[in-house]
Amino acid sequence: MAGDPGGEWLLMVDGASRGNPGEAGCGAVIYGETGKTLRELCRYLGHATNNVAEYEGLLMGLEEVLRLGGQRLRVESDSQLLVRQLNGLYRVKDRKLSQLHHKAQGLLRQLDTYRIIHVRREQNRVADRLANQAIDDANKKGLRVRDF
Repeated sequence: MAGDPGGEWLLMVDGASRGNPGEAGCGAVIYGETGKTLRELCRYLGHATNNVAEYEGLLMGLEEVLRLGGQRLRVESDSQLLVRQLNGLYRVKDRKLSQLHHKAQGLLRQLDTYRIIHVRREQNRVADRLANQAIDDANKKGLRVRDF
């Protein structure tokens, strides 16, 4: 968790896609500088790939961090692709991911400082639960996606 003396917030993000592409959801959890949970967020995305879902979770979380006034941020994700693309280690080749990447960079530039770190899946359980909860909740409400 966060809690370092520098006043850094923590944003943990995840995306889920059942079928890849398939029914997708994203999740994000925001911790304040003391480690206190500030927000848990999830959103159903309809039909998407897991990589799109990962980026959507990041965007959802960044927008909320900025809305809440966070300025120093550590982002943790279990998506190597997302982390490496945002850290400039991988090129973004896919057109849809390129659009999401560009939007994420714009949001990140609004922060005073940030760092993006890869974590193992088991360290990202809360965001994973939220991403899957979005899909489960949509299914309970009858929002199933049909492929044509």
